[in-house]
Amino acid sequence: MDFELRSEYIPLCDLLKYCGITETGGMAKQLIAEGFVLVDGEVELRKRAKIRSGQIVSGEGFSIRVE
Repeated sequence: MDFELRSEYIPLCDLLKYCGITETGGMAKQLIAEGFVLVDGEVELRKRAKIRSGQIVSGEGFSIRVE
């Protein structure tokens, strides 16, 4: 799916919640902490990592292109 960024960046945990990958921010943080989220193909463990335009966030069953 595509996500249109309306500011300089979005925290990773917020992106997962807004895109419906998780129901809550807490679930998003847990998914990240367990190493199930990749940013540009690399495991990302920082819950509030700044996701910027041009990056791809992925995991099992989802891929988000940030524009």
